[in-house]
Amino acid sequence: MKGDGARIALLHGAVLALLFLAQFVAGDYVQLSLTRIMVLAIYAMGYNLLYGYTGLLSLGHAMFFATGLYVAAIGTTRIGLGVPEVFLLAIAIGALVSLAIGGLALRASGVAFMIVTLMFSQAAFLTILYFGEYTRGDEGIVIADSIRRFGFLGMTVDLASATLRYNLALALLAIAMGVCLAIVRSPLGHVLIAIRENESRATMLGYDVTRYKLFAVVVSGTLSATAGAAYALMFAYAGSTLASIQYSIHPLLWTLLGGAATVLGPLAGTAVMYAVVDIASGFTTANLLAVGVVLILLVLFFRKGLLGTVRQRWLPWLP
Repeated sequence: MKGDGARIALLHGAVLALLFLAQFVAGDYVQLSLTRIMVLAIYAMGYNLLYGYTGLLSLGHAMFFATGLYVAAIGTTRIGLGVPEVFLLAIAIGALVSLAIGGLALRASGVAFMIVTLMFSQAAFLTILYFGEYTRGDEGIVIADSIRRFGFLGMTVDLASATLRYNLALALLAIAMGVCLAIVRSPLGHVLIAIRENESRATMLGYDVTRYKLFAVVVSGTLSATAGAAYALMFAYAGSTLASIQYSIHPLLWTLLGGAATVLGPLAGTAVMYAVVDIASGFTTANLLAVGVVLILLVLFFRKGLLGTVRQRWLPWLP
């Protein structure tokens, strides 16, 4: 176990180190793409904690992502809050929304849970459109560069700086990765996996299954809201498209592609899917066709996702 811990720390540290070094050789466009991938990977990691480790399939995570997105956008543009304050507020409200929705949705299970989360997410999406006077609906909210410039510890922080954005996204990714590793390698994480594998047996062993599942929903939703707030502040935009059903399906696809129930799987899946869409867009407007081909190949050759298959065949210690 001690040896596994060292290997796990070395692997994840190496991934973060490579991402840090990549900024020195990547061009402007690649650096921007990697920044976006890292932010969205945090979203996927949150989803993976609920789906991959706990076995709860949600189609409503765009609601949590949009919570952070719009709290950050409206808080800075309409209320006049500073970036650090609004970022912390978005995380806090994301946690509260996750707690409330989780408490209601977990009254259902299986397919019913998936449908309930989808209904809540669609209700949130329609609410964003209905209150277009404040959210600006499909047009979205653009955050001015002057708003994203603020003082912190005697320094001037400018989120319009590509290098600063990149390193902040990397720092957030490292924190999210550390949180996920700490959870899944702890006794708590083992209980979540036990619930995924056999909920009835976990209940029989005396675990309060509902409480553990609610914990997973709250942590998952909070990470998703964190990613949403970071996305709005770093890329200066919040739009209703980012709250649509498509953005509930995306983290599921990223997780499945990279490998559900692996900490690095969501990052790998997000990067591969982003690259496929980006490359395919240069040749055709039907880039979703390329995504479909990738998913078919995944089912045929990597049934547990990229890193899930690696773990199954070569690295059984991979968390």
